[in-house]
Amino acid sequence: MSRPLLYLDVDGPLNPWAADPERRPAGYAAHRMKPDSWVALHAGAPPDAVPTLRVWLNPAHGPRLLELSGLYDLVWATTWGEDANVHIAPVLGLPHLPVVAWPALFGEGEEGTYWKTSHLIGHAAGRPFAWVDDEVGEADRAFVAREHDAPALLRHVDPRVGLRQQDFTALDAFARALGPDHSG
Repeated sequence: MSRPLLYLDVDGPLNPWAADPERRPAGYAAHRMKPDSWVALHAGAPPDAVPTLRVWLNPAHGPRLLELSGLYDLVWATTWGEDANVHIAPVLGLPHLPVVAWPALFGEGEEGTYWKTSHLIGHAAGRPFAWVDDEVGEADRAFVAREHDAPALLRHVDPRVGLRQQDFTALDAFARALGPDHSG
């Protein structure tokens, strides 16, 4: 059997973008970044004229995710794409991770789901998976339960606070509940 996948979104779970901009969440450090994908959104502007992004990252998340890599294959499932390996992974102490290649960014999801949902089912190709994102909801859970034959955990993360202890606990418990056929 295959190990489960852990799909990681950046904005929301790792970067609590919706937090009060005047008050950085506890445990987070502010970083200024200018990923290529951000520069590309400013077509026609010289790269030096594109403003940097403020990204809040919690350095404690890296070791926690590395612990989970003993149970999961970690995969970036973010609009940051390969920029997550360039900008986010080094700050958190993560290795280079595979990246979900989206056929298109954003758009309409099937049956009221988030636009990433059906793509992640396809990417998982029948493997169990957990997904942390600030956009998942009940429509996504129902769709995955119906369309994906393996176990899946869709974990909504509040984009005002990012990943918390209870999220890591739930991810650990989900992977361990799959049993030894799906571990290391």
